[in-house]
Amino acid sequence: MRKLIATLFISLDGVVEAPDKFILPEMYADFPEEIDTALSEQDAVLMGRKIYAEWASFWPTSNIEPFATFINTTPKFVVSSTLREVSWKPSTLISHDVTGAIANLKAQPGKAIGVHGISLVQSLLVSGALDELRLIQVPVIAGKGRRLLEHDGPPIQMDLQSSRATRSGLNYLVYTPRR
Repeated sequence: MRKLIATLFISLDGVVEAPDKFILPEMYADFPEEIDTALSEQDAVLMGRKIYAEWASFWPTSNIEPFATFINTTPKFVVSSTLREVSWKPSTLISHDVTGAIANLKAQPGKAIGVHGISLVQSLLVSGALDELRLIQVPVIAGKGRRLLEHDGPPIQMDLQSSRATRSGLNYLVYTPRR
């Protein structure tokens, strides 16, 4: 069974939206091996409509490596009830029976499936479908922006699987939801 894995940059106050606004450029140098490892562990990407629209307008012409090659060639599955088609290849639209489509995707042979998009990650966390949450905690108070854990339901218990701090103060945290 394939795993759904979300990796997010997160500020100390829980902001995950637009991390480029709160991460100092020199901090990225601390995580090349984590980026390479994460990309090598995945062979598919599950994304929400908003992140698909943002990335489809940027990544096809980008030369920011290694992510540009990865995201432009990896199969993408886009969850949306409003989109009618997806043109960034290779992409597949999931617009009906999202739960069943994701379960089918997880049951297929292959590597892990990377999850992107705040609303989608939130939804998968709440439903119990997310298998692993990787947070790169940035030592900053962002102050404004969407937070990862905005929901009205019961607490979602997580188990810390591993952690590592970098020279610049980033913390790489790997959690699995407690079942």
